[in-house]
Amino acid sequence: MSGGLIHHDDGPPVARCVRCGAVAAGPCARCTAPVCGDCCVLTEGGTRVWAICLACEDRGGRSLRRGWITFLGWIALPIAGLAVLVALLEWLTRR
Repeated sequence: MSGGLIHHDDGPPVARCVRCGAVAAGPCARCTAPVCGDCCVLTEGGTRVWAICLACEDRGGRSLRRGWITFLGWIALPIAGLAVLVALLEWLTRR
């Protein structure tokens, strides 16, 4: 059964687990696919606890550390590049 939303008795849509088809407890923190409590694990090493589907755990483990490092890299590398550029311009103007 494919995951997604289903309607039952004209009520609100119910998200189904992409792995087993049970009613989903929430989205995976990495791929945002709906997962049930039996088809996910909880994250480790963060300030908040997130659910990660078993497929994402197989690909990258329970930790979200790699995602945070990537995020900080996207912020730190441009700032470091600008700092080098400013230092180079300062050095060139003093010559």
